[in-house]
Amino acid sequence: MVTIKKVTTKKELKQFVRFPFSLYATDPCWVPPLISDEIKTLSRNINPSFDFCEAVYFLAFKDGQVVGRVAGIINHKANERWKNKLTRFDWLDFTDDDEVSRTLLDTVEAWGKSKGMFGIHGPMGFTDLDSEGMLVEGFGKLPSIVAKYNYPYYPVHLEKHGYVKSVDWLQHRFPASQPVPEKVERINTLISRKYNLRTQEFTRSKDVLPYAAKMFDTINKSFIDLYGYTELSPKQIAYYVKAYFPFVRPELVCFIIDEKDDVIGLGLSMPTLSRAFQKAKGKLFPFGWFHILQALRKYDTIDLYFNGVHPDWQHRGIHSLYYVAMNKAYIRRGVKIAISTPQLEENINAVGIWDNYEKEFYMRTRCYIKN
Repeated sequence: MVTIKKVTTKKELKQFVRFPFSLYATDPCWVPPLISDEIKTLSRNINPSFDFCEAVYFLAFKDGQVVGRVAGIINHKANERWKNKLTRFDWLDFTDDDEVSRTLLDTVEAWGKSKGMFGIHGPMGFTDLDSEGMLVEGFGKLPSIVAKYNYPYYPVHLEKHGYVKSVDWLQHRFPASQPVPEKVERINTLISRKYNLRTQEFTRSKDVLPYAAKMFDTINKSFIDLYGYTELSPKQIAYYVKAYFPFVRPELVCFIIDEKDDVIGLGLSMPTLSRAFQKAKGKLFPFGWFHILQALRKYDTIDLYFNGVHPDWQHRGIHSLYYVAMNKAYIRRGVKIAISTPQLEENINAVGIWDNYEKEFYMRTRCYIKN
């Protein structure tokens, strides 16, 4: 018999965070998160998303052992923005046991219903900067640290319990050092001259920071119509800058700047840290930092993280400017492989850019929904 326990103590929260470490102990593709980061994200007194979100966490037990977990989230800002009443579920992990998955989902559905919600979708975190979706294609491949990974039985269980596809995110893998197509170079030159734009690249991390607020302003505006997106607040922006910018490699950042010195387009990529995170085993100390710093300094594979164009500048080919600049940076650094961030299948502007390059499909993740 499966029993459900609501997480109410720090000890139980640690159990919640640590459960996947045992579930995926023998899976060579699973990339463990940093335990400290997970706890911060899930803590009401730390994560600024709780200014407009509420959440609950559940653990499933069977025969005295933890066999599953799930988080229920209500993002009130998102529901207001999209004019719906949806619960989000995330941090969903479970053994291959129908009773376990059904009980977890029934519990989080009932919680949402008690809060006046009419449906549920996920995996969806507090914001778009949390990883989203459930892996449905691309099993057996190493994910990036910002992408979801799960066993193949997960989507089987969800569909059995009445969940259907809402949207998919796609990832592609391509040779990072392939030459920039001559046609693209020619068009980019014309675009830069026509609109008096400059491509801003960096050699020092501290030079990126002054553009951080402008970068997130462009992200807020360019992502506003993407599935489930909610505008990041100033407190959230400060939180993410502090959490992630220390890892930023300046040579892998590119901004497109207009005459007013505003960021109208951006591309930010990072060395792939998946193997380093596996070696860290969820901990920065004593040796996790060493593995991560090594991966940041010496790399031949990169993950594309953020990219976007301010809506006032969309449909003018601006995205091509930063992709080409980054492509050249990869060539200079000897990068061999690039993997795109999960991009909405329906976002033709983002996914379509890869049509100019040699590429291969890598992974597909899915957001499920149930009314």
